Amino acid sequence: MRFMLKSKIHRAKVTDANLNYEGSLSIDTELMAAADLIPYEMVYVYNITNGERFSTYVLPGKKGEICLNGAAARKGAKGDIIIITAYTLVEESQLKMYKPKQVFLDENNAIVRKEG
Repeated sequence: MRFMLKSKIHRAKVTDANLNYEGSLSIDTELMAAADLIPYEMVYVYNITNGERFSTYVLPGKKGEICLNGAAARKGAKGDIIIITAYTLVEESQLKMYKPKQVFLDENNAIVRKEG
């Protein structure tokens, strides 16, 4: 088994940071579906703007929303550009055929390209 990239939302723009929330990352439900992410799934977040890296879980958000909630709100701010990833275990025998879901966004969090 290998630990492989399962899903990636590339260059999402943070639309809000809500410190007074229980915690997590709210993501537009269309983006969640495109990246094969489900509510409460663990993700890793890489903040391109400030270099922060952290893990949290996802919750369904409104159209266009990428909101850092709770402690995650200390790791970024509205307008920051982030990469959101999830990982999975893949059998060695499946590696040659394996492709992660990758979703590439524009500056308004609209999908410009999907792979996998």
